[in-house]
Amino acid sequence: MCVIGWYTFREKASNLKIRNIDKFVNGLKRDIQAVRNAIVYEYNNGLAEGSVNKLKVIKRIIYGRNKFEMLRQKVLFLENNG
Repeated sequence: MCVIGWYTFREKASNLKIRNIDKFVNGLKRDIQAVRNAIVYEYNNGLAEGSVNKLKVIKRIIYGRNKFEMLRQKVLFLENNG
């Protein structure tokens, strides 16, 4: 993120005096390093997040029905087929 652009945006957003925008800008300020990294690098953890989410869904679907081996087989099957 261009430093000048960031300061301009922050100043204009603060001048609006809108609570939700102020909260958004404060969140960006707290996590500015992550914001910069997202802009500078093309890498992210989206693939890992998606896999974790898929696993959680499968666990919820088969909760209480099967043991770990069945969960493992289901995850491997879905990864290979779809």
